[in-house]
Amino acid sequence: MNALNVIVLVTLTMFVCGVIAGYLAYIKNRDVSHWAAWGFIFPPSLLALLFLRKNQGPRPRRPTLDEEDRMHF
Repeated sequence: MNALNVIVLVTLTMFVCGVIAGYLAYIKNRDVSHWAAWGFIFPPSLLALLFLRKNQGPRPRRPTLDEEDRMHF
């Protein structure tokens, strides 16, 4: 197995884990973009998401840029 094959394999693994983490986060009512990013950067984080319970209540949302500006000033 040469270096190019390893790079392609790792990239595909990261992409697939990011997509799976995003979908699983959606099912478990978690922040999709946060978990998809962590699933892509660090694929074993998908295991942590598997063991989390479903979040009750409304889905967490990130504040808009305007809301963040108001909080910091």
